[in-house]
Amino acid sequence: MKANDQERDKFDKALDTIINLFNDLEDDEPIVEFDEDVTLKIEIAKKIYGSNVINERINNVVKEILMLLPLDAEIDEEGDS
Repeated sequence: MKANDQERDKFDKALDTIINLFNDLEDDEPIVEFDEDVTLKIEIAKKIYGSNVINERINNVVKEILMLLPLDAEIDEEGDS
């Protein structure tokens, strides 16, 4: 059975509502909380050099820092540290 335009519109609205409800169920928590001045500089850099370039460079820096940490230890999923 093919849907007409009106039925498609109703389905689209219902689907949007379900998606919005799903998105509102859980708060997004950032993995890293940057200081306000760092966030501003990242936004400026993304405008100048593009998001892909800056995201790649930030990821590379973070990877290098994480390589210096002893991460082989067992992770406590309950801890914030």
